[in-house]
Order: sequence, then structure tokens, then C-alpha cells
Amino acid sequence: MRRHLNGLLLTCLLSVILLFCSCGNQKDTPLTGQNRPGKTPVSSPAVTKPAASEAPAAGKWDNTPKVLIPAAGGKAAFQEGGLEIDASHTENGYIMVRYSGPSDKIKFFVVTPDDVRYTYDLPVSEDYMALPLTGGDGTYTLDVREHVQDKLYSNLFKQTIDVKLKDEFQPFLYPNQYTWFTASTKAVIKASELAGGASDGLDVITAVYNYVITHVTYDEEKARTVQSGYLPDVDETLDTGKGICFDYAALMTAMLRSQGIPTKLEIGYSGDIYHAWISTYINETGWIDNIIQFDGKSWSLMDPTLGASNDASDLRDYIGDGTNYTVKYSR
Repeated sequence: MRRHLNGLLLTCLLSVILLFCSCGNQKDTPLTGQNRPGKTPVSSPAVTKPAASEAPAAGKWDNTPKVLIPAAGGKAAFQEGGLEIDASHTENGYIMVRYSGPSDKIKFFVVTPDDVRYTYDLPVSEDYMALPLTGGDGTYTLDVREHVQDKLYSNLFKQTIDVKLKDEFQPFLYPNQYTWFTASTKAVIKASELAGGASDGLDVITAVYNYVITHVTYDEEKARTVQSGYLPDVDETLDTGKGICFDYAALMTAMLRSQGIPTKLEIGYSGDIYHAWISTYINETGWIDNIIQFDGKSWSLMDPTLGASNDASDLRDYIGDGTNYTVKYSR
């Protein structure tokens, strides 16, 4: 599948394109979230490393899991009516939120500096959850509404926060409620195994892709019955060997992030069809997308290696110029 051309710069594109219309009633509506089980440590962010006896496997790639842990540091917190927002680590591209008020749930809107509004449905819980800040540097608006009845919500809280990221990759390395994982997550352990013989990030991507498409089958029944607000459980996908498009994307995202590969789970349009896809960053090439495709029935992986013998027009013909893809949300 890969062709190595001597002395040439790799140019490649990675994207998991998923027919979101087959994953529930998601059309033109941002995916909504819910809490993850387990308590989140209230401490500084950390990288979880394996035991000293777990040495990286053969190959130039260091397959040691690099799991970043979102945390509530307590330095920049807002409270209102059972709502707690911890903005101590916005430089890492996330906020921590929990709600223990009188209502059964809240809607939490995060409006990015470029005025894209992300919507999260959050239940009552004592556990913090991580919400990503994926709009880059600038001023974000946090707008929270409390459920009253049916589709009626009342205003609870509104606040702006200024965000300056350490770098552009931070939001796409941490787990969040869309792609939740820890050092003990089976998907993280499996990703480390798969990356054991890799020479570079592209090898890791290829290994993860090949594993997922051969071990997970599309769940037609789940696709017909999934409810709005559904969130994948990456270990459940591994255990059952079944999933919808969102499950595939979340699993690949968790595996790649745990190997230190910045990965975006993006939602938007290909033409006029609602899709999701995955974009990743590789040091040799920068951000890449459109190598992994899902047409609603099957998955395919393009040859990611093109040489200098291919001129710019040939390259554009091969990978596309991106104009057919309109990103609405990056998770």
C-alpha cells in the first residue's frame, strides 16, 4: 500500500469520512455530550507513563503510551446554582465542568472566537468532565441553560474567558467526552501494541486503521436506533467488535492521541452530505486528511506516499484540494 520514493518529501492526507446521517438524527445539528463514568483527579495535568519494565518495542517509533490527564486545578473557577466550571488549564485546550443543581440536566454552549457554537447536554453528576476548546486562541463565551421542562430551558450562567494555547495541538491530544480514554483503557494498550514495530507516525496510522477495520464491523441495528446525544465508549467498541461510524472515528482518535499523534475528530459536510472525518498531524508533513475514507458501506486506505515526480496538479487530483469539505466542528 505504501510506496517509498527516494529522497522525496512525504505528502499525505488522513481523513475518516463517515456518513453521519447513518449514525442517527444528526443532520445539521452539533453532536451533544453526556458524562463519563469515574472521577477526574483534581490536580495538575499529567502524562501517565507505563511501568519502567515496559520498554518501547523494536522500531524507531517510541510506542510508550502518552496519555494526558485533564484536571480541575481550582485556580480559575466559576460557580452558579450547582454549576462548577474550572478554567485552570485553558492553555491545554479544555475546561472542566460538573453540575449538581436541582434540574435533571443543563445545556452547555461553548462559543469559539470565530463564533462557532458547540452544544453539550450535561446530566447531574459529581464528576468533572472535560470539554475541549478547539477554536484556537481568543475569547470564548460559556453560556449555560438549565432544563425546566420538555424543550424549555432557563438562563443559568454566562461568562467569557480568554484562551492562549500552549500550541495548536493541545486540544487534539487530550481525551474529552467525545473520545474518552485513560492509561488503563484497552484501546490505549492495543494502540501501543500496534505501534510497536512502527518507524514513524504514518506507520502507526496505518497499523491502527488496519486493526480497526478488520476487528470492528458496522452495526446496522445500532445505526437505526441510536439516539441524539450518543457518545462512543472505545473499549465497548473493542470488546463487542461492532460500532457505528462515530464509534470507528472515536476509537481511531483515542488510539492515535494516546500515541502522541494530534488528532481531530471533525464534523461537517462533503458537498451537501453530513460527514465526520479524522485529521492528524505528522511532523514530516503537517496536518493531513483524506487518506482513510468511509463511503457508508466500506472503508478504504489510500496510498499515502507521493513523490516529487508527481507535480502539484497531480497531487491535487490525488488527494483533492479540500474545497469539497466544510468543517463545522472539531472535537
